[in-house]
Amino acid sequence: MMKLPRRYLPILTWGAEYSRQTFTNDPIVAVIVTVMLISQSLAYALLAGLPVQVGLFASMAPLLLFAVFGTSRTLAVDPAWVVSLMTAAAVSPLAAQGTSEHLGAAIAVARVSGLPHHDPVSERERQEGSR
Repeated sequence: MMKLPRRYLPILTWGAEYSRQTFTNDPIVAVIVTVMLISQSLAYALLAGLPVQVGLFASMAPLLLFAVFGTSRTLAVDPAWVVSLMTAAAVSPLAAQGTSEHLGAAIAVARVSGLPHHDPVSERERQEGSR
């Protein structure tokens, strides 16, 4: 019965093993990561042609979500310069940088790129193959 929540919330598993030593080390690590993450987030947002606030929010959400739902305690989650360049390349032809249309298009690209790919042809082939 208790396995189901632990399956979807891994923090329940590793949180039970969280030691006092880890608790005292985590704030030091958090400061270091924050200093690095802030500078990266600001730079990559500007690289993508977006306001710097977007970079900060876009970098904080994955960290918080991964802390609760992530399955590894040692995985690095941070912004990537390649994604910023690709976003700028995809969105710039659609709207001028600094406009709300540019921001909206970047958000749409982020949403679409985060969706799982569904190929109806492959799904149909799988269904026919199982008959």
